Amino acid sequence: MQDKMMDAFNAQTRQMFEPMRKMNSLMLNNMEKMTQYQLEAMKRYSQMGTERIRSATEINDAESLRDFGTKQAEMMNELSQQMQEDARVMSEMSLQFKSEMEKLFSEAGQKMSEQASATAKGEQPAKASSQSSRKS
Repeated sequence: MQDKMMDAFNAQTRQMFEPMRKMNSLMLNNMEKMTQYQLEAMKRYSQMGTERIRSATEINDAESLRDFGTKQAEMMNELSQQMQEDARVMSEMSLQFKSEMEKLFSEAGQKMSEQASATAKGEQPAKASSQSSRKS
């Protein structure tokens, strides 16, 4: 009897914490993806900057200065495009995370609703039988 009660308690506890576990897992996975992407973006930006500094150290006459200025403008355009792409990707990741969280909350709400319905249905016959036994 006591084993059955403990098993039932353990099952209810697992069931109660399952949505929280899923949410924590989802948040951790999202954080990991976002951090990885940001690290890769930072690496790209730092490489761009390092390349520009190297190019600047190679300036030794008016022609190389002109070439540096031209490449600087190209690099700024490339940097702008890269930043827009990074913002787009991060936005997509955020929308995907939002969608997954909404799905998780929807499922949890549905399970809670089903459990409440089952509990309510289970209690009503018990009340009816107890009331009928009182009348007897």
